[in-house]
Amino acid sequence: MKKIKVAIIGYGHLGKWHAQKAEAFPEMAELKYIVEKFPAGMEAAKAAHPKALVVDDISKCINDIDAAFVVTPTSFHFELVEYLLKNNKHVFCEKPLTETTSESLKLKELLSGKDLVLQVGHSERFHQAWERKESYKQFFEAPAHISLKRVAPFKGRATDVDVVQDLMIHDLDLLVYLFGETPVSVESVGFKMRTNRYDYVSSNFKFKSGHRATITVGRNQTKEVRELEISNKAGTLLVDLMRNEIQEALGSELGPEFVSLDKYEKRDHLLIEHRHFYDSILNHKAPIVSLEDGLLAVKLIDKVIESVTSGREVMI
Repeated sequence: MKKIKVAIIGYGHLGKWHAQKAEAFPEMAELKYIVEKFPAGMEAAKAAHPKALVVDDISKCINDIDAAFVVTPTSFHFELVEYLLKNNKHVFCEKPLTETTSESLKLKELLSGKDLVLQVGHSERFHQAWERKESYKQFFEAPAHISLKRVAPFKGRATDVDVVQDLMIHDLDLLVYLFGETPVSVESVGFKMRTNRYDYVSSNFKFKSGHRATITVGRNQTKEVRELEISNKAGTLLVDLMRNEIQEALGSELGPEFVSLDKYEKRDHLLIEHRHFYDSILNHKAPIVSLEDGLLAVKLIDKVIESVTSGREVMI
């Protein structure tokens, strides 16, 4: 089997993890290059991955790779993915795919007709909890109120984008992925706190099925929370994505104190994403998270931002 020659573009907080995962599948892939423009990052990459070549620009290795992972700030995603596709390279791009819908549409046009894999890094899809959805299917029946919350104290990362692109994108993708339905409208409120971008946003979504959803994200909060809660006539289901717990409070006929607790396995989501990416390339399979998935998430981001800035409900 031919090994996939891989480059990691960006050796920041997340790029370091991707570089590790790229070395975890020696039978499928070879980490050939790390692309990092900052001297300190270059030195760190050389020390951690002595078998890889470290360069300061993707153009210096473009002819010696088969695929690349784009793990840079979002503002660089479009130009890098565009360059890689034009040079017929397979691409894994961390979320969000691009800053704007128009940029994602340009990439869709560029990818059309090419025998290339473009996978988007929506890693929250890979919680083991979602594989148990059938066991809790009554909670996914409409009408239900869905609450997704993803907040944390300020960490100083991803301040080049709003918290919508930084954090809410995870839950926008999860909302469509888990419920199989795109919302029809959104109404949002947001605040700029620590940066000149929105650091807190809460959005209310409506669906044709009767579902309602609220997604709240913040990066200047007092504690860290990542959870999904669904309430409908069946009761309430809470999935704690930090503690890897599922709590279920069924209808009143079972008693007001009845709450069950189930644990699920913590997984290495990046490792799973790498395996799927290489498998798609080697076996000519569709990516597990496609350009279309990434495009829809970016479209929803645009609508949320439009609602926040206008102060009104926006149709999707």
